Amino acid sequence: MAQAPHLAGRSLRIADTLSLLVLGVVAVIALLTFRHYGLGWDDYTHSQYGDLLLHLYESGFTDRRALSFVNLYAYGGGFDLIAAILAKILPLGLFETRRLVGAIVGLIGLALTWRIARRLGGPLAGFMALVLLATCPLYYGHMFINAKDTPFAAAMALFALTLVRAFDEYPAPSAATVVLVGIGFGLAFGTRVLGALAVVPAGTALALIVAEEARGGAKLAVGRAGRFLLWLLPALLLAYAVMAVVWPWSVAAPFNPLRALFYFSHFFEKPWKELYAGQLIDVPDMPRSYVPTLFALKIPDLFFLLGVTGLIGTFIACANRAVALTRRAGFLFVAMSCCFPVALAVAERPAFYNGVRHFVFLLPFFAVLGGLAAGWILARLQPLSRVLTTVAAALIAVGLIQPVIAMARLHPYEYTYFNALSGGPAAVEHRYMLDYWGLAMKEAAHGLRTKLAAEGALPRVGHPLPIAVCGPQRGVQVELGKNFVTQAEPQGADYVISLGAFYCAPLDAPIIVKVVREGVVYARVYDIRGRAITSLLTLPPP
Repeated sequence: MAQAPHLAGRSLRIADTLSLLVLGVVAVIALLTFRHYGLGWDDYTHSQYGDLLLHLYESGFTDRRALSFVNLYAYGGGFDLIAAILAKILPLGLFETRRLVGAIVGLIGLALTWRIARRLGGPLAGFMALVLLATCPLYYGHMFINAKDTPFAAAMALFALTLVRAFDEYPAPSAATVVLVGIGFGLAFGTRVLGALAVVPAGTALALIVAEEARGGAKLAVGRAGRFLLWLLPALLLAYAVMAVVWPWSVAAPFNPLRALFYFSHFFEKPWKELYAGQLIDVPDMPRSYVPTLFALKIPDLFFLLGVTGLIGTFIACANRAVALTRRAGFLFVAMSCCFPVALAVAERPAFYNGVRHFVFLLPFFAVLGGLAAGWILARLQPLSRVLTTVAAALIAVGLIQPVIAMARLHPYEYTYFNALSGGPAAVEHRYMLDYWGLAMKEAAHGLRTKLAAEGALPRVGHPLPIAVCGPQRGVQVELGKNFVTQAEPQGADYVISLGAFYCAPLDAPIIVKVVREGVVYARVYDIRGRAITSLLTLPPP
C-alpha cells in the first residue's frame, strides 16, 4: 500500500481533532460505566497477586510469596501491582479500582494504536485505526475485565510504536527512541513472555531493509544494519530493568523467562471441554481453525474487511520501491505482527480456550492495517469525486455504527459480541462460548438481592443465606456480601445463581431472575427451596 497522497492541511487537523474527541468520548463513557462490569473467574486471584507483589516491594524483597503464587508468578504483574497501589489511594473499592485501571490501560492502547497508524499513514489513517479499535466490542469489553491480555495488547502497541519510530530513524535511532524501545520491550516481555514474538516481525522488517540496501553493496547494507542494532543495545539493558519491576520472578533466577516460555508452550491445567462450532471439545484438541474462525466471527464486519484489505495492501506496498524503504519496513513489521502469531498458532495448535482473549493483542495491529486501508481509500477518492468520497465515508460510518449499537445492547457484556456474518449472539448461542468470563453473575446477584429486599427477606447478621453457584463463586460472594454464603453444591441452598453456559444444567425450579441480552439468557437465579436438586452441572467437573 503506497503512502496516501497529502490531504489539505485543514483536513489533517480535523482528523487529529476528531481522534482526540474519540479518545475523550471513550474516556467519559468508561468513567461513567466502569462499575458495571462484574467479576470473573480470575479477578480475586489476580487481586491477591497484586497484593503479594506490593508486599514483596514493601518488605524489601523479604516477603517472597509473590514469586511462588499459584502460576501467576510466571506472568508479569504490572497491572495487578498498579491496581493494588491505587486501591490504597483512590476512594474506590478494590475491584472498582481494578476496573478503572483496566479502562485506563485500554485507553492507552487506543491512543498508541492511533499514533502507530498516524505515523505510517497520516492523520486520517490514524483516526480510522482509532475508531475501528474503539468500536470493536472484543477489545472494548476486554479492557475493563482482562488483567492479562489487554495490558499485554497495550504493551505490545507501545513496543510496536517505538520500533516503527526506530525504523523511521534507521540506521541511527535517537537516544529518546532507544529509551522508548527499551521501555516498550520491557513492558511487553514483562507482561507476557509472548512479547518475544515481536522479534520475528522486527527481524523480518530489518531483513527487508538490508536486502534492499544490499543492491547498492552488501557490505554497506550489513554495516548499516549492524550500526542500527548496536545503537539499540542499551535498550536491552533498560528493557531488562523494566521487566524486573513488572515481573520480579523473571529475574529471581537467570533462566526464569525461558522456564516461563517452556511452561506456557504446554497446556498446564487439567483439560476441560469448551463449545466450538456446536461441539464440546477438550481445549487441547481444538482444531487449527479456532483462531482464524473466531476472529472472522467476532470482529465487526467493516473492521474485518478493512483489516484484511490493509494486510494485503501493506504486503503490496512492501514491494513498491516508490515508497520510502523505512516506511515499507514499518508496514511489513505491522503486517507480520498481525500474521505471524496466528500462523504460529495454526501450525503449533496449542490449547485454545476462552474465545480469542489470548489474541486480543493482535487487535491494535489489525486496526492499524484497517486504518491504513480506509485512509488510503478515502484519500484516493477525494481528488476524484466528492460524491464517491461522501458515499465511501457514509458506508464506513454505517459500518462503525452497527457494532456501537450492538455494544450498547450487550453492555456490560460487550466482549460476547458476534458480528453480522455470524448472525449475532442469539445465532451462535449453542455453537460458541459467550460469557465465558462469568460477568453476568454480578447482575444476577444484584437481581436476587433486589428481590429479597422487596420481600423483606434479606438475611440477617448471624443467619447467612446459602446460595449455590454454577459459575465463579468469588464474584457472587463479593456482590452479595457477608450475610450470604456461596457453595458449589445445591444441597442445603435456598437459591441457585447459574450462568447460561452449556455446563450449567437447566433446573426444574422457578426462575426468579433472568439476565438477558439480545435474546440470550446469560444467567438465571432459581428458587430451589423444597426441591431435591442433585447437581448444577451437565458435565462432571474437570
